[in-house]
Amino acid sequence: MDDDPTVAEVVASYLDRAGFAVERVADGPSAVSRAAVSRPDLVVLDLMLPGMDGLEVCRRLREAGPLPVVMLTARGDEDDRILGLEVGADDYVTKPFSPRELVLRVESVLRRAGSPPAAGPWLRSGSLALDPAARRALRGGAELALTIREFDLLAFFLRQPGRVLGREELMRRVWGWEFGDLSTVTVHVRRLREKIEDDPARPRLISTVWGVGYRFDPADPGDAASPTGTTGTSDTTADTTGATEADRLRGPAGDRDRGDGSEVHPGASGAREARGA
Repeated sequence: MDDDPTVAEVVASYLDRAGFAVERVADGPSAVSRAAVSRPDLVVLDLMLPGMDGLEVCRRLREAGPLPVVMLTARGDEDDRILGLEVGADDYVTKPFSPRELVLRVESVLRRAGSPPAAGPWLRSGSLALDPAARRALRGGAELALTIREFDLLAFFLRQPGRVLGREELMRRVWGWEFGDLSTVTVHVRRLREKIEDDPARPRLISTVWGVGYRFDPADPGDAASPTGTTGTSDTTADTTGATEADRLRGPAGDRDRGDGSEVHPGASGAREARGA
């Protein structure tokens, strides 16, 4: 979905060569109505569309159910990228971009969305319960509306209780990327906190470890609840696979996540606060 014919043609051409069936749409209302008639497997969505911007299109598409979205944004528009992730985009690519990189991102998102469910029992911690096979997440017996990445991130945290996880490691093991903008991880952590914490501004489950990353702290057994909402015992399952070292955060001094979803980035003229990072 892009109103620039040249960009749309290049994107469609590269995706077609990669084996995807591609349908082009040039404006927001047409995108929403076309998706209602024939649900796509994935949407490549430009942020700036006539008639309805990409953020609103993403919201409306997601109202009908889970749908992988890769968003295209202008280079340097950090607020736009963060907003895209906040409304549920699974990934974004900045303009000007490499068409080959876009194809790789599309393939990565589709692999994650269509990967076989992980075997194993429910993952539980306090009032949280996840069924990896059915991709269901409950809090206090109520269904949680999680995006694909949010579900995978929470499942990874539940399998690694008490362990500090750097953002680079989370990007590698949850997103499957060896490189990328680490603010993607930070935004998803913040959104996840908003859905599972009693007070997202003072998180008790996903704690920030200053200058290092995040740690999932298992809930007290007294707060446990079974998938049906009845009281039970906390039995968070740990995954002992993978690296054990805590990754450094980016930058020579490390960007610091303050725990409320924001970061402070050191700069030549002093620290500046970046929204949503």
